Amino acid sequence: MSIIRVALDKPLNTLFDYLGPAGVTEQDIGCRVFVPFGKSRMTGVIMEVASYSDISPDKIKQAGQVFRDVPPLPPELLDLFRFCSEYYHHPLGEVVMNGLPIRLRGSQPFFIRTAPIVFQYRLTTKGRAVDISAIPGRSIAKRRLLVKLKESGMIEDGEAKQFSSRTSEAMKEFVGLQWVEEIPLAPPVVSTSPSQETSPLPVLTPAQKNAIDAIVPKMGEFHTWLLHGVTGSGKTEIYLQLISLLLRQARQTLVLVPEINLTPQLELIFRARFPGVRLVSLHSGLNPTERAEGWVQAQHGEAEIILGTRLAVFTPLPRLGMIIVDEEHDLSFKQQEGLRYSARDVAVFRAKRAGIPIVLGSATPSLETYYNAITGRYLLLRLPSRAPDNASLPTVQYIDIGKIKTQEGFSPPVIAALEKGLASNQQSLVFINRRGYAPILLCRACGWTALCHRCSSRLVVHLREKKLRCHHCGHQAEFPSLCPECGNQDIAPFGHGTQRIEAALTRLFPDARIARIDRDSTRRKDSWQRILKDIREQRVDILVGTQILAKGHDFPNLSLVSILNSDASLFSTDFRASERLFAQLMQVAGRAGRSGTPGEVLIQTRFPDHPLYRALYQHDYDALARILLEERKTAHFPPFVYQALLRAEAPAIATTLAFLAKAATLAKAPHQIKVFDPVPAQMARLKGMERAYLLVQSRSRKKLQEFLGNWRTKLDSLPSHKVRWTLDIDPLEF
Repeated sequence: MSIIRVALDKPLNTLFDYLGPAGVTEQDIGCRVFVPFGKSRMTGVIMEVASYSDISPDKIKQAGQVFRDVPPLPPELLDLFRFCSEYYHHPLGEVVMNGLPIRLRGSQPFFIRTAPIVFQYRLTTKGRAVDISAIPGRSIAKRRLLVKLKESGMIEDGEAKQFSSRTSEAMKEFVGLQWVEEIPLAPPVVSTSPSQETSPLPVLTPAQKNAIDAIVPKMGEFHTWLLHGVTGSGKTEIYLQLISLLLRQARQTLVLVPEINLTPQLELIFRARFPGVRLVSLHSGLNPTERAEGWVQAQHGEAEIILGTRLAVFTPLPRLGMIIVDEEHDLSFKQQEGLRYSARDVAVFRAKRAGIPIVLGSATPSLETYYNAITGRYLLLRLPSRAPDNASLPTVQYIDIGKIKTQEGFSPPVIAALEKGLASNQQSLVFINRRGYAPILLCRACGWTALCHRCSSRLVVHLREKKLRCHHCGHQAEFPSLCPECGNQDIAPFGHGTQRIEAALTRLFPDARIARIDRDSTRRKDSWQRILKDIREQRVDILVGTQILAKGHDFPNLSLVSILNSDASLFSTDFRASERLFAQLMQVAGRAGRSGTPGEVLIQTRFPDHPLYRALYQHDYDALARILLEERKTAHFPPFVYQALLRAEAPAIATTLAFLAKAATLAKAPHQIKVFDPVPAQMARLKGMERAYLLVQSRSRKKLQEFLGNWRTKLDSLPSHKVRWTLDIDPLEF
């Protein structure tokens, strides 16, 4: 019998050998299989089929059912899993099973639900001759159905069911009596022809045309293109025209977006341009069956456009022609738990192995991507101005709140600008990247603040619910009536969050229609879509929101963006803080002044002369990027070095640091590798665990990977029953 080597969702960096069922061949590599493991049974994926095993024959267990309900994972996808396992130093079984939809990780075969057959019921000659009085008076639904059939001659299934919950039984009886005939309606035919594109197409700017003309001749080759375009420059239109070309070649396109909130918007745009093309969305907002069905349709080659968030990068695509990563700089593309992969970087590797182009789009590229572009590793395409429909870039003004007093968080110029927007029937956006009512509950007498007992953070005031909440672990506490330290009753919220700003705006502009958009207000399913609909249909005057509003949304009637409290990130200990703040501010500023509406951006700050704000004033990403790259080169930070972070956590910080110290002694790093001392994490306590990390870096990615491979083996041998640890390659958060 054959030996099958199976990847299982276990934290062990090995494949597991089993006796394969009768008939298993190499054709089954990539199939799911149900196997015993310890006292339980679980589903894994067959990675290899062999004729021998190093395990004693009497210890090899018999595998169970091989699932052939969907095609096996293709070799190129299995290679992608192996690459992720090797590069991110993560167990192969966990990588493989992470890449499957949850529905396919279970113990049952999976079958795509077929659309229910819709019937039409037509009255026969025999039915026309039936006297209504022949039906008993208590059978009201049957009488009504027969009357309707006599009036119209036929009725569809859906209309018939409106008469009664027992309509189906009545219709079956009528069919049995030969009063009606049952006619199945053919399902609508979905065409994969791009000929149904809407017309006319938008007129391209010279920069858009140059970008398309550069990419199209190299569509059959691997190249990484950075599409660096200011907000509103028409990057999406370039995506659409490239996808149109791929559709004519019967090729699939994978489009990755950073957040679930962007998926429905892009989906609407794509469906409007390609109404007859099969498109599937893959994101966490779908239930497990919906996600699995879309994944299988992509695997079968039925889906032409695959639009998804981070995990969609592992979708099997037999006719893949291009990968597009929109907003490539976004932190959401990096998984922060388990397999800590970067979907953007994995997408580049996948495109290289497939020999296809990949387009990375952003108004504010990550410095790593930008550096690769200016040094020639990536090909750079620029869109320096907005597309004609999006008019000119908004003007940026700074309000020095060190010199001007604010009222409830607002300076007089911002209040005046909001009044002007209301008077001219234009929409305004107030941006503050902090949800809740206030970030601090403070006792003015003794200085006490409400702290989370599970995290190194303060509890956020949610005044409407009279709760204090930790935004890191979810802990909740009741709102105290007096200070628990000194008994003082003068405890009050300090600082501003979206809820407090919303309340202030309601007092300042009682007649304005105000909508708050943050994680709290969009928690319910479809709530975000309802808010977007209200915004676009002019039922909102002022938007108050967090970074949810900053990414990719197009609000045609929005003329003013007011940014509050952006200084907090200017002097962070995180060396990426300036890069992220600039990206966030440029993205949110780009929401103003689209579709011909003149745009204005007002930023309240105490540091109007800061280089970051000067670059934002000029909409000059390159100026700030050059400054930041020079700083990073001097400090030996990425992209001039490559990093890995050994993260550890335990109930006591001493245990965590002792583990990391032992790991450091095992490192024995060569001179090309620098191993730093263990230090507590910036947020040392999270969810009841004390956290610390150990940084390793090198100027050579290859040397770093060689070192990590050897070090990982030694780490696995360390006793760690009280410590949870993980390796984070190319870390973005410290």
